[in-house]
Amino acid sequence: MKKAKSTTQPSSLGPGEYWPDVIFSESRELPSPKIVRQSRNYDQRPCPRCGYGAYRDHVFERVLHDIGDLASGRPREIHLTYSQHYCTHCQTYFSDTADLAPPRSRYTHRVVDLSVRLVAEDGLPYRAVSWLLWQDHRVFVPFATLQNWAEAAGQRAHQQLDLEYLEWALADFSGYIAADELYDGPFCVLSIVDNRTFKRVAYQVLDHDPTHEDIVAFFRRFQAALEARHLTLQGITTDGSALYPAAITTVFGNIPHQICEFHILATLTQAVLRAVAKVRKSLADRKPHLRRGRPSQQTRKLAQQRERLEQKISDLFTDRHLFVQRTLTSSERNTLLRITRGLPHLRTLRDIMDEVYRLFDRRCRTQTALTKLAHLRQRVQRFTSVGKTLQALFSANVEKALTFLDDRLLPATSNAVERGNRRYRKMQKTIYRARTQAHIVGRLALDLFRDMFAPARTSIMQRLHLSRAAPTGGATR
Repeated sequence: MKKAKSTTQPSSLGPGEYWPDVIFSESRELPSPKIVRQSRNYDQRPCPRCGYGAYRDHVFERVLHDIGDLASGRPREIHLTYSQHYCTHCQTYFSDTADLAPPRSRYTHRVVDLSVRLVAEDGLPYRAVSWLLWQDHRVFVPFATLQNWAEAAGQRAHQQLDLEYLEWALADFSGYIAADELYDGPFCVLSIVDNRTFKRVAYQVLDHDPTHEDIVAFFRRFQAALEARHLTLQGITTDGSALYPAAITTVFGNIPHQICEFHILATLTQAVLRAVAKVRKSLADRKPHLRRGRPSQQTRKLAQQRERLEQKISDLFTDRHLFVQRTLTSSERNTLLRITRGLPHLRTLRDIMDEVYRLFDRRCRTQTALTKLAHLRQRVQRFTSVGKTLQALFSANVEKALTFLDDRLLPATSNAVERGNRRYRKMQKTIYRARTQAHIVGRLALDLFRDMFAPARTSIMQRLHLSRAAPTGGATR
């Protein structure tokens, strides 16, 4: 056993220093477990099924790994002696150890529950959880065992969704939802999230790409949950996918359908940046070809022209964000005018982007924005080169992206469901490797229950801070 010693001198920085855990170079140096003997050996116990008194049939011994002894830094093992009883009325065997550990398990309920919380709440990989259990609690659990526990917990959580989680998620339903699909290899995760409370209210995992029938069936299950609680849907936000418009009309009827503003702006900004990249490429083709070395008197002007073009290309690449940035300062506008000198069509692109951003101003109504959009499309059509670049501006999704202007409560973006997708991507990278449809369903169910208990965790932390901040006669660092 090795433990490094501090060689630093005391300082005025206050407490806090990193120290690794005790290092064991050999297995014989591991701390010996602290053995706690318990007995549950009874002559007679009532049957848990029928309550009939059952006499002892056999006596067994069992070793259970429990949370370690933190004072001594040693693991803790429970050597349990228990009796097995036989009920002649039910003709079944049973033992009185269910409250201590799961059947046929080598770990107590405390270890299992703590492990699942570390995976579900903290989002830690199985290897990190295994190390934290040993470092902080002196109990070692293999990676595969942790995965089995997490998958079993996910299956139980999925069975309790309609009983507990859905009641909590729809208790303060706002009436506005965001729907989206997420692809994970051969699987597809359909999600519906409350677009104002950011609560996921429905999900489904498919083993194939979604079709119109899949979306309709998914929406019908959600509509049935709303009708059972006498709730109504006020509006829905989706991305520009063609899966949703027909399904929304079929299930929900004529409700406001908002296309995510972010997706529309992302498409337009990418088109503008591609146009700037084409200009850089055309400038690069105009550079005169010179021999290597110092230019001669005859090629000096060509060398200067080449340097100017290279500087122009570099400026257009470095400051390309100025063509799509929502607001520009006076210095940024001066920079934009400088780098677009001699390139009037790029200045036109920037002016058009300013008009596009004005379309999504909450201070105007949808009809006013549609009128501005019609004038903008006419202006774009007058410029041949610009019109080819901004073909996305003529899409019908742009008009649907202005629906939120007539409803102050309808969110303009689907950020609520995108946030859940980002969390899923994080779990995908850090927690599990081999994915099946059942595993994904269980992981999502665990994540939903994590969200349900998040307010309680926040409340506990606030109470702990308040209790620690109470006057106690002295300050601590």
